[in-house]
Amino acid sequence: MNNWKQMNFRKVMGIIIGNILIGVGIGIFKYSHMGNDPFSAMVLRLHEFQPLSYALFLILVNSFFFLWELIFGRKYIGVGTIINWFLVGYVVQYSIEFLEGNFPVLESFLIRLVTVIIGVLITGLGISLYQTADSGVAPFDSLPLIVRDRTNIPYFWARIFFDAICAAVAFFAGGLIGLGTLACAFGFGPVVSFFNKTVSEKLIPAD
Repeated sequence: MNNWKQMNFRKVMGIIIGNILIGVGIGIFKYSHMGNDPFSAMVLRLHEFQPLSYALFLILVNSFFFLWELIFGRKYIGVGTIINWFLVGYVVQYSIEFLEGNFPVLESFLIRLVTVIIGVLITGLGISLYQTADSGVAPFDSLPLIVRDRTNIPYFWARIFFDAICAAVAFFAGGLIGLGTLACAFGFGPVVSFFNKTVSEKLIPAD
């Protein structure tokens, strides 16, 4: 993980644009009414039980997970951590408000499916730019890395564990877990890999 001194303009722009695209993608998933990624599904549903805006609520949730990152995974903290912490929630909130306020409810399954695919592509590009900058890990995303570092549990299983908890909380709280959730689980891997090779690694210089 690169430290703060190794930042440059392209990396900062990659982080900012990447997080904006991630936020827009989450908003598109919500608009499709076919399910979000487990963490977003959980936060979106729990947000409905309290009076704060989605953006402020996500900042509070990220603050809770940041404490764990600060105590157990400080090496994963960087510019990207801070930008993700405070930016994504506002982009998600405004994206949802824009889509739901300017476009009709999607009735056709085919159109909703196409919307999910668009969400996967946009979010995947955002993740690719954000990760290629390699300058800090989002608070929640640091948890499986911390578990991997401090136990014998591989990252893959640690990530599944935390995603499963989020999905369960969202489901039992009445949130939507659906085709969009599966698309996130199985679609991001190949999409991010594609954008890494074709876009991000060409735009963001390696150290």
